[in-house]
Amino acid sequence: MRAVRVTGFGPPEVLRVEETAEPAPADGQVLVDVEVAGVGYGDIIVRAGRYPFPVPYVPGLEVGGTVAAVGTGVDPALLGRRVVATTVGMTGGYAERALAGSGNVHAVPEGLSLEHAVAVFQAGAVAVGLLSAVRLCPGESVLVTAAAGRIGSLLVQRAKAAGAGMVVGSARGAEKTAAVREFGADVVVDHSSPGWAAEVKAATGGRGTDVTLDAVGGGIGTAALAATAGGGGRFGSYGFTSGTWVPLDAHEIGRRGLTIVGALGIAFAKPAREQREDAAEALHAAAAGGLVPRVHGLFPLDRAAEAHAAVESRESIGAVLLTP
Repeated sequence: MRAVRVTGFGPPEVLRVEETAEPAPADGQVLVDVEVAGVGYGDIIVRAGRYPFPVPYVPGLEVGGTVAAVGTGVDPALLGRRVVATTVGMTGGYAERALAGSGNVHAVPEGLSLEHAVAVFQAGAVAVGLLSAVRLCPGESVLVTAAAGRIGSLLVQRAKAAGAGMVVGSARGAEKTAAVREFGADVVVDHSSPGWAAEVKAATGGRGTDVTLDAVGGGIGTAALAATAGGGGRFGSYGFTSGTWVPLDAHEIGRRGLTIVGALGIAFAKPAREQREDAAEALHAAAAGGLVPRVHGLFPLDRAAEAHAAVESRESIGAVLLTP
């Protein structure tokens, strides 16, 4: 079968399609005929050598397709089912067939396309988990940085659905800010403009947002921290697409009365059953039209490098997907 294989870390061009042996499902596993695979920012970090990972490997955590075979101990009723799944060992998705643990397989709700299901089931689960981690309450204001991104776009929608009083979305450039408005943000700011944090504070009557969720880090994350309300505001960090985390000063945090939340770590530390429930909630919300993922582009396997470049350059809006 054809798969994208990485034999050494580096730029997107290290992603190369090769013929590899087809995997066979072991006990508790299923084999999925992959029709759609997700491209996440985590894939970029690993491929670039910024996270320790053994090589060679086949990237890909998220897949959608049809169950082609099941291992021992797996309900045979899964055969032929249309599913989305996370792959065994967080690898193997960029291929024509991939393995998944049976506990990490979700049936795709009727009426939901595989493209939308892959775009939403993990990113949507993360969005649900992040909002739970920062304990968003109805009526509170929320700032989401990188709100045109795959997770950010879903955070905007989930925050609205959770009863946020005001959702502020930040993004870079006219195309992305327009998309953030479409996702439902009440206020949209361009974080490439100087003084954008002051715009956020002005929109909240000078107080700042009750909750901030930042995926960017660096200077943008620092400005987002400044736009968070003192006296009880919560700042949740869940990424560093800028290349650096937000520098935190204990004196400033204490003086301003801020709570810093390792939101992504909390979301990922939830028991497997709860994480599965979050994914199911995202899928059902998408099927009902309450969570609408945007797909930036579909790329065949032999253009995986272009797909990575689209995500890495931060030019994409919504999800980037591969179609083996």
